Amino acid sequence: MGAVFALPWTRLPDWHDALPSLSARGFTTVALTLAADAVPIEEAVAGEDKVALVLGSEGHGLSARWQQSADRRAIIPMARTVEHGVDSLNVAAATAVACYVTARR
Repeated sequence: MGAVFALPWTRLPDWHDALPSLSARGFTTVALTLAADAVPIEEAVAGEDKVALVLGSEGHGLSARWQQSADRRAIIPMARTVEHGVDSLNVAAATAVACYVTARR
């Protein structure tokens, strides 16, 4: 829980138009997704001053609307194994990795 006191974050009361609003305020919105056009998270946040990470729920992830509303779509590169079918992390682990990568840029 310590990171809550050190990293800037927000909760938006009206989230329906949040991504265009964040973009208008100078943030680059980055949706974590398995979409075919997603780039590695390191590439998506490189060189950006203000980044807003957008994550979906467990299982279903982000809807197409949220993925298309984001400025960029990113993936956390992982070794994928056909026999195990592993292609993603749970949302808590994905958030931790994405925050780490974003903070190091």
